[in-house]
Amino acid sequence: MNREKINIGINSEIGVLEGVILHTPGSEVENMTPNTVQKALYSDILNLSVAGNEYSQFSGVLDKITRTFQVRDLLRDILHNDKVKTGLVNRIADHEKVDSIRDVLLDMDPETLTGAFIEGVELERDNLSRFLSKERFELEPLHNFFFTRDASIAIGDQVFISKMASRVRDRESIIMESIFDYHPSFNTQTVNPSSSRHMCRDFSYEGGDFLVAREDIILVGTGSRTTPKGIDFLVDQFKKDKTVKHIIVQELPYEPESFIHLDMVFTFLDRDLCMIYEPLIMHLSRFLTIHITIDNGKVKICEVLNIPSALRSLGMDIKTINCGGSRDIVTQEREQWHSGANFFAIAPGKVMGYGRNVNTLEEMDRHGFAIYKAIDIIKGKTDISSSEKCVITIEGAELSRGGGGCRCMTMPVKRAHVEW
Repeated sequence: MNREKINIGINSEIGVLEGVILHTPGSEVENMTPNTVQKALYSDILNLSVAGNEYSQFSGVLDKITRTFQVRDLLRDILHNDKVKTGLVNRIADHEKVDSIRDVLLDMDPETLTGAFIEGVELERDNLSRFLSKERFELEPLHNFFFTRDASIAIGDQVFISKMASRVRDRESIIMESIFDYHPSFNTQTVNPSSSRHMCRDFSYEGGDFLVAREDIILVGTGSRTTPKGIDFLVDQFKKDKTVKHIIVQELPYEPESFIHLDMVFTFLDRDLCMIYEPLIMHLSRFLTIHITIDNGKVKICEVLNIPSALRSLGMDIKTINCGGSRDIVTQEREQWHSGANFFAIAPGKVMGYGRNVNTLEEMDRHGFAIYKAIDIIKGKTDISSSEKCVITIEGAELSRGGGGCRCMTMPVKRAHVEW
């Protein structure tokens, strides 16, 4: 294994990928029942064997083309440090009010404790109240952790630790903060909003709502997961910079749940190309697009027409491709629901997405993208360097039911510089 330390560096969505954190879904996904689906933030339960096969296509491509890290490995590594282990156990036990298993967790070896933090700890029915409890777990499994995008956000050389909208996901952020603070593979400064002047009950932000368009431009969605207060925190951070920064904010509907994050309706494909859910991004509606400029500590806010026009005004000559194609809104709605706009770039013009969204892929084909199957990349049957633009498709019939796509399942830590 290459142990060379990575200096965190994310200044675009499309630069050649040089490092990414993944989490292969495990038994924490199977530890979900129809009765706990809503609490776990899902709309259905997943079949792990099917989802696992699909995920192996996804991770197999990334393992082949870039440096990958697995959350489980990173967490286990830092738990060999007794000081880190004790601090993390105490922080999680205090936050989740599970003092009864604090000593049990402290006595676990790093491998077992890693499993407990991710897969949960079952409730021991050793008294009457526990015996009668309807709960199965003392420490809940992290059903959503394979969506590694959300719990932390790399912007430039810093990592912002997310304040999740749902308490059930807080442990993901705690774990990611510890990994970035203590694992020898990463060199960065973490930014935790816990002491922010904006912190209040209505304060949250998650990684799926943040896109780094260019070194000086950040796109942020605001809706059910990222609140205006969370974006105000980002503005405060950028006030410290001497360079001009732009934040383009897109309001998102609270329903349906497929609009959970901005990257479900907008992702970058190339220097001059993006994928959009056209009815929301381009049509005039009650959902505002807002341009925030931060210049030498001063903040200017104005409403703009839409994200692409705002980017064009800043020198990014962006063209759009429609999720679901351009024939009818029903097809667009269906494919957006299954993460048809959620693409992950591994290099300029080279992206990954779900193969099930055939109308979206046909539209990309019309725009010059070659369509490759992940399995053919893994087996060496196809060389992505032979095409200037391509889509690598993974089978996503089961994974997409979890409510996210390829971008959702990645936490990039380093990308190469992009020549604009």
